[in-house]
Amino acid sequence: MPKYLHTMIRVTDVEKTIKFFNLIGLEEQQRMESEQGRFTLIFLAAPGDEEAQVELTYNWDQQEYSGGRNFGHLAYRVENIYETCQRLMDAGVTINRPPRDGHMAFVRTPDNISVELLQDGHLEPAEPWVSMPNIGEW
Repeated sequence: MPKYLHTMIRVTDVEKTIKFFNLIGLEEQQRMESEQGRFTLIFLAAPGDEEAQVELTYNWDQQEYSGGRNFGHLAYRVENIYETCQRLMDAGVTINRPPRDGHMAFVRTPDNISVELLQDGHLEPAEPWVSMPNIGEW
């Protein structure tokens, strides 16, 4: 029977990307470095849901990645979408699609990967989120 293991994204700044995912609530589970392959792998997961991981792949020989939107998106259910979005905004993250409906928002990682945030249940629409416009693409 197939079992979901992880989603891999390539990153250009490990610490900046880990900080981004920490703001959502994910924590580092494992880190592996390959001298021969010249890459580092970092696995992150939400506490209590360690089997659903995101793998950050950092290639030591820097290269520019494009097409983050072509990837689609990662999706995470959060306990309070307003608090999560506020925490991200306070850290300088742009909320591309604010949670105007109290249910869904989109943000982007430092490498432009789209991340969907979904409210666990539903919150009543509230300001300032209701009045916030979309910014860019998600």
